[in-house]
Amino acid sequence: MTVQIAHIGDMHFGGLANVPVVEALERILPDLRPDAVVIGGDCSQRARHGEFQRGRAFANLAVETAPVLVIPGNHDVQWWWRPFIPFGKDRLYEKYRRYFGPELTPTLTVPGSAVIASALTAHGVAWGSLTTRLRDIAVKGHLSKREMQRVESIFAQAEPGLARVLVVHHNVLRGEMSQRMGLARWRTAQRRIVAAGTDVVLCGHDHQEGADLLDGKVVVSTAGTLSTRSRGERPVSFNFVTIDPSAVQVTFFRWEAAKNRFQPSDTAAFARKKAPSLEPQVAQ
Repeated sequence: MTVQIAHIGDMHFGGLANVPVVEALERILPDLRPDAVVIGGDCSQRARHGEFQRGRAFANLAVETAPVLVIPGNHDVQWWWRPFIPFGKDRLYEKYRRYFGPELTPTLTVPGSAVIASALTAHGVAWGSLTTRLRDIAVKGHLSKREMQRVESIFAQAEPGLARVLVVHHNVLRGEMSQRMGLARWRTAQRRIVAAGTDVVLCGHDHQEGADLLDGKVVVSTAGTLSTRSRGERPVSFNFVTIDPSAVQVTFFRWEAAKNRFQPSDTAAFARKKAPSLEPQVAQ
């Protein structure tokens, strides 16, 4: 069966939110009729109550259209508490959990089509993502062995034939414009993703939309941002991912400011046959 996922990321409610864009997305979602809505982190800008409240309102509206899966991003973590609580993480996610529930890594199954599992990569200031670049201290993500073992177990227990979809906040592939990797120890993270039997990864963080292959096998959909921080003055965007038994298609919905609406743009298509020579075919 075919599954369609609205893949949304990096709304940054607060000072950077693009309110007309978000409101237009709220209007268009019911027309798209996705089977699931994935909000891939960074609902807030500074993990403030008002920002989370607006993010929760967006999720509540989206769930009227389809089941919603939400995960935290690095901006949703109260990372400044980390130096004072070296052995505990509960305080870091206290506000996020208040508005989106206790589960940081939810799983969503679309019957007959897909199992969508998430993994936590936003840890604030943590050993796994420490970097010598000061500005990245609380920005870099880390995909731990334990997290991917848990995801691998979920995928192994899922019904045969279901698409295995992994949701993480940080970009898994190097950003085309930023030339930055979202994850620390990214080579290890990529190996773990492939080894878990992942078919599709939904990620964000880099504020530039994209679709490509990891190791010639795993389709990676990178959502753009719905905030005012789009890279290279590109139109803000979200991705619409269609997975059927033979192919994965990622359609970019880009903002047309003159018409005050989102418009489907180019589509990257990948065969689901796991061959290292696969390349995306881009249809204009």
